[in-house]
Amino acid sequence: MDPDGINELQWSRRNKMGLLENRFNDNVIVEKLDKLLSWGRSTSPWFFQFGTACCAIEMMAAAASRHDLMRIGMIPRSSPRQADVMIVAGTVTMKMALRVKKLYEQMADPKYVVAMGSCATSGGPYWQHGYHVLKGVDIVIPVDVYVPGCPPRPEALIEGLLKLQEQILDERPLTRKMA
Repeated sequence: MDPDGINELQWSRRNKMGLLENRFNDNVIVEKLDKLLSWGRSTSPWFFQFGTACCAIEMMAAAASRHDLMRIGMIPRSSPRQADVMIVAGTVTMKMALRVKKLYEQMADPKYVVAMGSCATSGGPYWQHGYHVLKGVDIVIPVDVYVPGCPPRPEALIEGLLKLQEQILDERPLTRKMA
């Protein structure tokens, strides 16, 4: 007999949920583990700054107090071994291409790349008149998001990073991919 004067059978008939009702507080989350991992990875990517030209100034402005990339969870890192996202901002020359690839390979998986500006996406205004400029960083490393502009505004970079976060959120890290 319960202190309220009812037995277990009467209690379970009265409460339709049975054992689950009033057992959990409001802070319990029931979700697929794949989705929780993707959410965690998408809301706190660490980015590796790789600025080679004028786009780097706009990238610094996006990280400064007016736009503040930390508001969307982006945390700057100086080492590729600690970063999830590489932001390639500016002109990439043929000589620099090998170094970009080496830095990309030093990043831990999963890794993402944002090509920022006309020079990083397509060679910009320099590739027509110079043999030394790479016609887009996607020749050397795979790019996930392209941010257009010469140089792109900080708002454009933030929009590109939000698109990258959406891509990461849609991934399923634990689900086996069928070929």
